[in-house]
Amino acid sequence: MSAPKISTSAAMPRWRQYWVLTKPRVTQLAVFCAVIGMFLATPGMVPYTILFGGIVGIWLLAGAAFAVNCLIEQAVDAKMKRTSWRPSATGELAPFHIIVFSIILGSLGMIILWNFCNPLTMWLTLATFVGYAVIYTWLLKPATPQNIVIGGLSGAMPPALGWAAVTNTLSAEAWLLVLIIFVWTPPHFWALALYRRDDYVQSGLPMLPVTHGERFTLLNILLYTLILIAATMLPYIYGMSGMIYIVSAIILGLIFLGYAIALFISYSDALAKKTFRFSITYLSLLFAALLIDHYFL
Repeated sequence: MSAPKISTSAAMPRWRQYWVLTKPRVTQLAVFCAVIGMFLATPGMVPYTILFGGIVGIWLLAGAAFAVNCLIEQAVDAKMKRTSWRPSATGELAPFHIIVFSIILGSLGMIILWNFCNPLTMWLTLATFVGYAVIYTWLLKPATPQNIVIGGLSGAMPPALGWAAVTNTLSAEAWLLVLIIFVWTPPHFWALALYRRDDYVQSGLPMLPVTHGERFTLLNILLYTLILIAATMLPYIYGMSGMIYIVSAIILGLIFLGYAIALFISYSDALAKKTFRFSITYLSLLFAALLIDHYFL
């Protein structure tokens, strides 16, 4: 007689179950983009109190939002292979405990941003992640295949949060950074949705590959990639960056476009997975190029 199967989340220590709720990889990318926004907002170095407060405060509020996201999507996550192991989906963590955890993280994040940065950053960060956890997750995601486009604004806000932390304002440069992430989000996420489409069929969520098919999704990925390349030219045109950035943006954009064209010509799940992974590398390198250009040109 075989031993009973133990769920992945049950095998985790309790602290790690809570850690998983914060979606640390996604949070890490959001905080990275926020930090880039901080450094681009000033010709010198970011004061360490603002840097520390911004990183910790934004991380805490993002983690709180992702925990709420896990709670709202508890039933959906349980149906999907890639998320069924989450402690919220398995029931290892009760809804009450997740709510308390989110309130504690969010409250600490707000206090830190208010005291180490400024009230504008606190309110913007709170609005951003409430928008993600409630408006996107609860209202948009189950309602329309354009969910990731409309809801992408929340995910695109971190550079503006970092900018506001340093300057206590939001300038045109900050919104250019937001625009880049906003346009990057659809091809990034739809590549994932394509090779995970069976999961989304099971979940009942109206993701584009499910509602409109593979070919239409591939066309949208290609078109959004072209729009993304155009959007990444704007910091140079606006005078926000120099040659290091524009050369990097062109090279990275052509590589991304190569993936999009290859997918459109001959789709495979393996290629979609490579495209999704590259899209993360793409955004990280693009913002790193902006930072290098800012300080060394």
